[in-house]
Amino acid sequence: MPVNRAIRKASDNGVVSHHESSPRQVAVVLFEDFEILDVFGPLEMFGALPDQFRLTLVGPASGPVRSAPGPQAISQYSYLEAPGAEVVLGPGGPGTRRLATEQVFLKWLARWASDAEFITSVCTGSGLLAAAGLLDGYRATSNKRAFAWACEQGPDVEWVPEARWVEDRNRWTSSGVAAGMDMALGLIARLHGDQVAASVADGVELEWHRDPTWDPFAANNGLTPS
Repeated sequence: MPVNRAIRKASDNGVVSHHESSPRQVAVVLFEDFEILDVFGPLEMFGALPDQFRLTLVGPASGPVRSAPGPQAISQYSYLEAPGAEVVLGPGGPGTRRLATEQVFLKWLARWASDAEFITSVCTGSGLLAAAGLLDGYRATSNKRAFAWACEQGPDVEWVPEARWVEDRNRWTSSGVAAGMDMALGLIARLHGDQVAASVADGVELEWHRDPTWDPFAANNGLTPS
């Protein structure tokens, strides 16, 4: 089913709660040495529904921000100028290790993101959310190869070692890199119905792992019995 038809059907069935004429703002927090797919994988999913989601990149300053592999992305707003967003997404990447110790950044993140409808992360982005106190009292997951590091950032977080992604109220955290696309589709399904999310996955020819507990990588990395 085409995406637009699927959205109309979901709306008719009462799945879509957000007004059609008011798309949700999705804001991604960029930083030096972010992981490319953590950002643009989920954005590709949300971007397939331009009537439902608007996409924004925020960074240390407006302008280019270097990714871990080298190519740059252009942030539209600096952190201090960033408007509020309904969906906040924190990516992972090597740069998270440095930012997890920067109190000015963490205080900004906690303040700016706290009013979002959904606070989400991909990979070690959950470590940044945890360091900012945004996951205290929530269940969460992270990249399995960096799981111990993520856990250190949030002792008051219930870390889940075996999960493709974890949904706990309005906190959605996903496992390593590619898992962010599955989580984004899961969030689309929550907001607009399974048919809409399945249409997006079909359009980008992605095999969507719908089960958030599917996770062979936890055992591969010694976090659960193999």
